[in-house]
Amino acid sequence: MERLFTEYRRPLAALAVLLVALASCLIVVPETQQVVIVRLGDPNRVVNRFRPNADFGQTGAGLVFRIPFLEQAVRIDKRVLDVDMERQQVTSLDQRRLEVDAYARFRVIDPIKMYATAGTVDRVAEQLQPILNSVLRQELGKRTFASLLTPERGQAMARIREGLDREAREYGAQVIDVRIKRADLPDGTPLESAFTRMASARAQEAATIRAQGEKNAQIIRAQAEAEAARTYAASFGKDPEFYDFYRAMQSYDATFSQKGSNTSIILSPDNRYLKQFRGQ
Repeated sequence: MERLFTEYRRPLAALAVLLVALASCLIVVPETQQVVIVRLGDPNRVVNRFRPNADFGQTGAGLVFRIPFLEQAVRIDKRVLDVDMERQQVTSLDQRRLEVDAYARFRVIDPIKMYATAGTVDRVAEQLQPILNSVLRQELGKRTFASLLTPERGQAMARIREGLDREAREYGAQVIDVRIKRADLPDGTPLESAFTRMASARAQEAATIRAQGEKNAQIIRAQAEAEAARTYAASFGKDPEFYDFYRAMQSYDATFSQKGSNTSIILSPDNRYLKQFRGQ
């Protein structure tokens, strides 16, 4: 065996060098990455470039050939990435100080431009963070605190995303979404004052609703009583004798049917008040 190795030592060494050289010429590009091949400092081509709606396995990932020592492979994440904004105070249009915590989601769509302007994805996130802070501060400064609790908040987020996306395009990135995780008043007096104002506003609104309800109820009762009076007048006008009889019966009921009363009423049979009992 030793003799055989000695005889073929040179061919085996040459084969080993060839395998090492071949291995250095091939790189593995996963589906989650896009690779910029840089030749002597200049971007030459992109492997597995991001393409919208591209089918999995059809983007160019896998084994890729490169020239050793002349070409360098710069790997760039192809997935959606996050950039967090540091929690900061923002003054709203109604001069409320807000503690805002937000984040943005982006992806690299032009890896050559990203490599030329930023170099790495981490550097892109570092560049986008102060821009997000600035755009968020400007947009929220145009809106009241109450508007952030309504659907108008979605419009603000859309405008912030558009403004940040314009800046991100300069780095070969696309901003997909911007969200506010929390928007709170600072602890202490401002927060307590806000709660007091909110409680007073809700109490005033409830009082207004109750007053309007009572007003509507009075109007409805008055209309119903007027309609009833018109109905009675129309009915009794057709038969005055029946109307006289009906009113007499109501009077008798109110006078003689008082429960628990010890009062005695003595009237002459010829009294005009009892005429209905006499059939007159």
